[in-house]
This record gives sequence, C-alpha cells and structure tokens, in this order.
Amino acid sequence: MKIGIIGYGKMGKAIEKIAIDRGHLISFKTNDFNLNLIKDVDVTIEFSTPESAFTNIKNCLDSNVPVVSGTTGWLEDLDDIKRLCDKKNGSFLYASNFSLGANLFFELNKKLAHLMSDKKEYKTSIEETHHVHKVDKPSGTAITLAKDIISDSRYRDWELDSHSKDKININSFRKNEVNGVHKVTYSSENDIISIKHEALNRNGFALGAVISAEWLVNKKGCFSISDMLIMG
Repeated sequence: MKIGIIGYGKMGKAIEKIAIDRGHLISFKTNDFNLNLIKDVDVTIEFSTPESAFTNIKNCLDSNVPVVSGTTGWLEDLDDIKRLCDKKNGSFLYASNFSLGANLFFELNKKLAHLMSDKKEYKTSIEETHHVHKVDKPSGTAITLAKDIISDSRYRDWELDSHSKDKININSFRKNEVNGVHKVTYSSENDIISIKHEALNRNGFALGAVISAEWLVNKKGCFSISDMLIMG
C-alpha cells in the first residue's frame, strides 16, 4: 500500500516507521501539503495542525483519495467534512485518539458514566496533560470523554476551568514531553473515584493510525475508529 503522510512531526515520523515495518511504501511525507503530491497514493494519514486540517482533508476527498485524520482542535468543521465525504462518495476516518488502550478507556468511561448518572452527590471533572508542543486545549481525547459523559448524565456541556454545576470541568496542562495522560474523576464529600489512561510513547497512536489506513482502503463513507473495531 502506498501511504502519504501529511504532518511530518514526531507523530508523522512514528507513523512512517510503523508503516514501513508493516510492508507499506511512503509516497510522500510533508508539512506543506499540496495537490501535486497526491498523484500516486492509496491513502493519506493526516496529523497536521488545527489550522490546516480542514483544507488538507478536503483536498484529499476532492481528489478521491481515502484519508485518515487524527488532528484535533478543528472539530467545529467536522460536519462539513462529513457532508463533503458523502457528496464525493469518499473515504474518511477520524479519531481523537488512535491508541487501542485509549479506546478501551473510552468504553470504560461510558460504563462508569452510566453507573454514576444518578449519583448527584458526585462532581465530575477531567484532567489532561500533554507535551508543551500540543497547540489545542483541551485535547480531543478529553473532549470525547466529556461528550460521552454528557450523553448519559445531568451535565449540559463541558468547559475549561469551569465552576458551573451544569458543566464538566476540564483542566488542561502542558508539560515537558508528556505523551498524554487523561483522568476522569468523580468527587464527593466522602470519597473519590478515578479512572486514568497514560500513553507511554507515540507507538500506540501510530500503529492505530496505520491499521486504520489499511482498513479504510476500498471502503466508502465516514468512519470512526469504533467502526473499525466493531466491523473488523
């Protein structure tokens, strides 16, 4: 399979290594994507910046090239991309986190949220810590965790550094070279319940992105990593 990598930072380099180890060819790797690069490629993997993600993904869909994206911080435009994907009969897969462990953590978070949905004596909060180079805040993973809790709770929304009883408070920290730590906490006057996921390196994210690209080729539609895990 011929893979194009859009966003050749630390994550892009990890994706390149794992893709080559799995027998794939890298058609291009770039931080400055343009349509001339996309001539000889089976699928693109996009980990760029919040400012460029929409245009990068749109260009891939316009060129009928499947695209896997893990860029966060641009999701206000996600519905527009999904509509374009449907219009073009394209292939698009997005995830805020490609780690298998993190996606198991998402499922655990949903189950705990359901158990705690009627426990009004507990206040829910989320804490996330990433490396200092991560530009968006909070992380896409933290937002996914919050939305999954909101769908089965009394909370109406999430907010950074919130003191509202109706919103889930998310605290975001940027520290050193931390790959990603997420913690969901339920606090009462009597006790604290917490679940936590910590990424030790980027390899889990990169492997998940490459496996997603392998899965997406020859499929049509808009998908999430949950679709890949369920459909196999």
